[in-house]
Amino acid sequence: MKTVNIKEIKELANNLLVNPELGYKEFKTKEILVDYLTKKGFKIENECFETAFSVSIGKGHPHIGLIAELDAIPTLGHKFANKNDNAAHACGHFSQCAIMAGAISSLKDEKINGKITLFFTPAEEYTDIKYREKLIKDKKIKYIGGKINMLEKGLFDDVDIVIHLHSMAESDYSFAVGSNLAGFVYKRIEFIGKASHAATTPHLGINALNEYALFNDAINMLRETFKDEDCVRIHGFVSEGGQTVNSIPERVVYECYVRAMNDKALNDAANKVDNAAKNCAKAIGGSCKIKTKPGYLPLTQNKEISDVFYKEMLKIVKPEQIEVDNPSMAAGDTGDISIFKPTIQFGYGGFTGIPHGKTYMVKDEKLVYDDTIKLVRNSVMSLMKNPKLINDVAKNYKAKMSKSDYRKFINSK
Repeated sequence: MKTVNIKEIKELANNLLVNPELGYKEFKTKEILVDYLTKKGFKIENECFETAFSVSIGKGHPHIGLIAELDAIPTLGHKFANKNDNAAHACGHFSQCAIMAGAISSLKDEKINGKITLFFTPAEEYTDIKYREKLIKDKKIKYIGGKINMLEKGLFDDVDIVIHLHSMAESDYSFAVGSNLAGFVYKRIEFIGKASHAATTPHLGINALNEYALFNDAINMLRETFKDEDCVRIHGFVSEGGQTVNSIPERVVYECYVRAMNDKALNDAANKVDNAAKNCAKAIGGSCKIKTKPGYLPLTQNKEISDVFYKEMLKIVKPEQIEVDNPSMAAGDTGDISIFKPTIQFGYGGFTGIPHGKTYMVKDEKLVYDDTIKLVRNSVMSLMKNPKLINDVAKNYKAKMSKSDYRKFINSK
C-alpha cells in the first residue's frame, strides 16, 4: 500500500488552518485542496454549490463515499481567525480535509474492485444565515446546509455506504465509534413591544426585553419536563436587544437551536418553545413572530460499518482508548445523509482546548494525522475486501424517510 507523505499532509493541514472561510465562501480552501489533489493525479469532479467537489478512484460497485467538510466557524480571538469575519477552524474541519486527502491518495494505486469517492462538502456549520439566504434568493443554493444541497442534487445516490469523521473534544480517548448525534431546528423569535421614552413615559411602552426575559425564565422552568435520555438542549443568543438606551425596547430578537436525540422529542421541545414565546410575550402585553427553519436530522450510526472501524482502531490503540456508543449532542448534516444511506461518523482525538472556542488546536499530530489516516485507509481496504458486507448493508438498509417527505421537511418554514 502506498505510503503517505505525512510531512506533506501536515503542510496541507496547516495551509488550510491559516486560511479559514465560512460556508459557501471556501474558495481559497478549495484552491488549496485542488492543488494538492491534482498534483497527486486526481481529476476534480462534481463541482457545484460554490465550493463543493469530489475526487474518485475505481469504478462500479461496491461504492464507498468518504466525506470531508470545508468550512470554518466564527470564533472571536482564535489565533488563526480570519480578520474579515472571524472565521476560524475551531471545529477541526481543516484536519478532516487533510486526513481524507491523505487517505484517498494512499489508496490511489491500489487494485480495488469497486469505487471510492471523496466528497468535499461546504457549509456544515449552520451560521452566516443572511449570506446563505441571499445565495438562496440568487438561486446559487437551495438550502442552508451543504450536504443537503448535495443530497437534493443526487450526488450521493450511487454510493452504497458513507463514511465521515470528526475531531473530538480534549479527552483521554483516541477514537470514538458508534456515537449517535442529535438533530436540531433553528428558530428566530422576534419579541414585539411598543417604544416609549424610557425616563418620562415608560408606562406608555411595552418592553420587548421583558417579554424575552420572562420567556427565558419559562424555558429554564421547562427543562425539568425533558427526559434525560432524549438529551434535549435549547441554546441561543439575543441578536438584537433593543434600539436605543433611552427608549423602551420595541423589538428584541432571540435566535436559538432546539436539539434532541430523536424526532419525537425534538418536535415536543420545539412546540414548548413556541408556546412559551407566544404566551410570555402576551403576558407583558406584546406579541412575537417565530420563524422556524429545519436544521439537521439526528444521525444513527450503522453498526456493521462501525464494527469494521472498531477492529481497525484496536490495531492502533488499546480498547480503553476507544469511546464506544456514547451519544453526542452535537449535530451535523451528515445526519440527513443517514436518512437514506448506511452512514457512520467516527471521532478522532489529538486536540486541545474547547471545540468552537478560541483555544481549539491540534495537540497530538501523530494521532490526528498518522494514526487517523492509517485508520481510514485500512478500514476502507478491509471493507473493499469484503464486498458482500457492503452489499448486504446497502441492500438491507431501509430509508427513514421517503424523498418526498424529506423534501417537505427541508422546505418547511
